[in-house]
Amino acid sequence: MSGAFPVDLILFAMIAAFLVLRLRSVLGRRQGFERPPQEQRPQADALRPVPRPVEAPAAPARGVPDARSPAGQALTRIRQQDPSFDPSVFLGGAEGAFRMIVEAFANGDRETLRNLLSTDTLAGFEGALNVREAAGERQRTEIRTIQDMSIEGADLRGSVAEVTVRIVSDQINITTGPDGQVTAGHDGVTEIVDVWTFQRDLRSQDPTWKLVGTGAA
Repeated sequence: MSGAFPVDLILFAMIAAFLVLRLRSVLGRRQGFERPPQEQRPQADALRPVPRPVEAPAAPARGVPDARSPAGQALTRIRQQDPSFDPSVFLGGAEGAFRMIVEAFANGDRETLRNLLSTDTLAGFEGALNVREAAGERQRTEIRTIQDMSIEGADLRGSVAEVTVRIVSDQINITTGPDGQVTAGHDGVTEIVDVWTFQRDLRSQDPTWKLVGTGAA
């Protein structure tokens, strides 16, 4: 009908205005020189490679004889006199002593040898040091790994205990003369098997087990 007010247009305008207001309330409005939202970046820590745990050197295999064997029975008698004695702990101490003695001999460190060797064994070591020094030679020894530490024998005479240990190690041994030339050994790794006997008087206040004998298997 002509002249009638366009009610439908008013309804459409109201609906459009309502939609605009809803969109603004949901999306928001950008004003002035507002920067556009930046893409989210991963944190720096997320980009860093995760460090791999450092593996400790493998401990040497340690063998303790069966309690029913002669060596095992002797260890039991030692423990009866000295309740603090533990074969596994002893082997750990023997490994430390082995490293110290080998290094001391290579460096000519008589003071360290004196503290860890019996009188007779020290005399033998010092004799070898005297010969080496008189010839003007130097020795370099490096223990790369100790593969095995095992108790091969044990004995108890009165209060004096002895424990014999078989030691398998990978070493580098080089002896050089006064001119620096190699006179013995080489820079390659060699497997060496030693059989060392340690002794201690269980009545002594000194807890040190001293080396009383050396040999090779």
